[in-house]
Amino acid sequence: MKVIVIGGGKVGFYLIKTLKQRKHKVTVIEKDKDLCNTISERLDIDVINGDGTDLDILKDAEVDVADVVAAVTGKDEENLVICQVAKKNFNIQHTIARVNNPKNQEVFKTLGVDNTVCSTQVITNLVDWECESDQIKTIQVFERGEMILVEVQIDKKMSWCNKYVKNLNIPHNCVLVSVYRKDEIIYPKGNTLIQDKDKVVLVTDSSNMISKDKDTYSVLEKAIFN
Repeated sequence: MKVIVIGGGKVGFYLIKTLKQRKHKVTVIEKDKDLCNTISERLDIDVINGDGTDLDILKDAEVDVADVVAAVTGKDEENLVICQVAKKNFNIQHTIARVNNPKNQEVFKTLGVDNTVCSTQVITNLVDWECESDQIKTIQVFERGEMILVEVQIDKKMSWCNKYVKNLNIPHNCVLVSVYRKDEIIYPKGNTLIQDKDKVVLVTDSSNMISKDKDTYSVLEKAIFN
């Protein structure tokens, strides 16, 4: 997965390092030339010295083919602008912004930022979760990344399709919240039948979103597809 990280400070550096260890292709954009040199010397990645809100700089970073853009500078306003530019000018589907003032989180969400987080580890996990499956979408993160609100687009290939809720293989610490079907919201019970093209919203522990023992699929994916 290609990830563009804007901001090479302490948060950015450890985020980049962790993403690289997880085999993601990372490009970093940083204004400070000295920081760029430090990152370049310590990590084998592409580093661009420039402003992450500049369209030409983003083009140089090949943002148009990025899977995720993570804005982690020390300024909330700058992170917001970066995410908005990435979405509006380059049609980036997944943007993540570091928020230093928790009061700004709701504002960021209202203005179109997909995820707002404070912790480096949470940002790293969000990058992994965002593109694990086209049919499983992270909607919101709670409790510093420990609890995840997820939307699942049901299709005929899934083991959950055409089964009653009471018969589903639901992971531990995972709760079905609602089912969206043809403009109707259903609050599922044991005798609710999950159908093709349903959108199932659920809350799950973050551990269910992570692949274990180097498996290709997360715990939640295996439960839904197998």
